[in-house]
Amino acid sequence: VTNDKPLGRIYNMVQHPTIGPPFLDETTVVDANGRKGFMQGGSLPNPEEPSVYWPQALTRDGKAVNLRHLTDDPQPNVASYVIDEEYGWTTASNATKRLLIGYIWKTEDYPWFDAWRHVADGKPFARGLEFGTSGLHQPFPILVEKGRIFGRKIFEHIDAGETQTRSYACFLLEISDGYQGVARISYRDGELTLWERDGSPEEKLVMTVGELFVD
Repeated sequence: VTNDKPLGRIYNMVQHPTIGPPFLDETTVVDANGRKGFMQGGSLPNPEEPSVYWPQALTRDGKAVNLRHLTDDPQPNVASYVIDEEYGWTTASNATKRLLIGYIWKTEDYPWFDAWRHVADGKPFARGLEFGTSGLHQPFPILVEKGRIFGRKIFEHIDAGETQTRSYACFLLEISDGYQGVARISYRDGELTLWERDGSPEEKLVMTVGELFVD
């Protein structure tokens, strides 16, 4: 993004990859390396309270929800989490269809992961696997007043004439019909490695991807 105006300004950049049927159904599992988070819609000036840890979230009446799964209730619709590792990632896997889609990015580019969920006619209709520069979905005056959440920025500044570059990568993998989801992902020496949740250390998927991110 380039600011061609004579003055600096604040802005945000959020990527909104979204999955839907037929890949999305009641068996689809979403994983991510989000950590501390909060549900959107909390009262100002502290919308990050109460806080939760991925994949847990809370409904408005305080019921605990595991955001890895979605059936007939979309609440909470959106929850946002910070990333603590060098790279952020999220995946959606459907073992019945033997397919996994994932995204990986530099945390310095996108320090927030947002899980958005929507149900139609009592069935999963859409899931947003979102990542961006802010975890608080509010107008800029509120973002400026708040400043940070969990020590992370919730807006960016770009100076006059400045160009800033952010990037991410998307990947597809074939999985087994009993796949349990992703426990962790590493990106090293041009290889992307996915360890299966509840699997042995040897149960992993490896993809040669080369140089994904250029400094």
